[in-house]
Amino acid sequence: MKPSILQVLPALNMGGVERGTLEIGRALVAAGYQSTVLSNGGPMVTQLIAEGSDHITLPVHRKSLVSLKLVRPLRELLQNYDLVHVRSRLPAWLIYLAWRGMPQHARPRLVSTVHGRYSVNKYSAVMTKGEIVIAISENVRDYILQNYPNVPAERIQLIHRGVDPLSFPRDYQPTSEWLTNWQQQHPQLIGRNLLALPGRVSRWKGHETFLRLIANLKEDPDIHGLVIGGAEKKQQRFLHQLHELTNQLGIETRVTFLGARQDIREVMSQCSIIYNLSTQPEPFGRTMIEALSLGKRVVAWAYGGAAESVGEIFPQGLVPSADEAALAAKTQSLLADDSAQPLTNTFVLERMQQQTVKVYEDLLAAKV
Repeated sequence: MKPSILQVLPALNMGGVERGTLEIGRALVAAGYQSTVLSNGGPMVTQLIAEGSDHITLPVHRKSLVSLKLVRPLRELLQNYDLVHVRSRLPAWLIYLAWRGMPQHARPRLVSTVHGRYSVNKYSAVMTKGEIVIAISENVRDYILQNYPNVPAERIQLIHRGVDPLSFPRDYQPTSEWLTNWQQQHPQLIGRNLLALPGRVSRWKGHETFLRLIANLKEDPDIHGLVIGGAEKKQQRFLHQLHELTNQLGIETRVTFLGARQDIREVMSQCSIIYNLSTQPEPFGRTMIEALSLGKRVVAWAYGGAAESVGEIFPQGLVPSADEAALAAKTQSLLADDSAQPLTNTFVLERMQQQTVKVYEDLLAAKV
């Protein structure tokens, strides 16, 4: 029987970590492994189970001292698995405390993934406790090496996130039914050069910069901005401020807020340029890769994950960080000349899945 693998994260709501968990679960099932995910549950559990993995529901998301009561039952649970992969700090602490208290010969192998540039402290340090520590980008690997010098470089494994080229094929065209609905719902977008900022509404995602960009380009009547992404309850005030900013800039008829979408592939296929303007370096930035996979030009600040992904596939799209004049000039030059096009996307899902499963296999084959 193939080994049993347990992935652990706070919940299975929408998000990049959650999608990555399902993607690895799918690869494990295809390779014949026993795949289980432990979380507090969420809407993605249905898909996880449909794809062949099991799910265990425990409140490993709860930031409370009461959560320490989970350590003993988790220690018993871990005896059933050959390898455990932790993906977030709070559940990682619970798993690590349980794992550390087991006899060494009875422990499952331990893998952790550092998904972002966490605040540097003892709480975040748990993500470097894996026997193998996966970094999702060079940016994140450098963050680990700089801030946690006790972690040997050979324990860090760089595995970039990836996108399925079958789901985001180059030059993708939506169905005529989708296009008809799109034009009926948004007649103001017909015939426009659509510039889009995808991502949940949050103060660090660069929405204000994007709106100022549209304002700087308002002499071109064909340009229209799309804000793609929903706002959680705690961001509703900020969303309201963004609407107010469009009024102040005089671009209320030049920007459409689409909210959360399940058809981001179709929406991006209609756009001329996709942006990533985060005020902090993105650890990776999956949406950029999805857009590049579609063959869409991406413009982003030249730092963080964008410097790796956009830098490799469409280096013409990189702009010095926070330089809004250069951002407007770059946009105008790309709209005036479409000869510069992205190279073929190299950040593919299958490679990420294969590299992760190989980490598991190599660790399971090594003697403790």
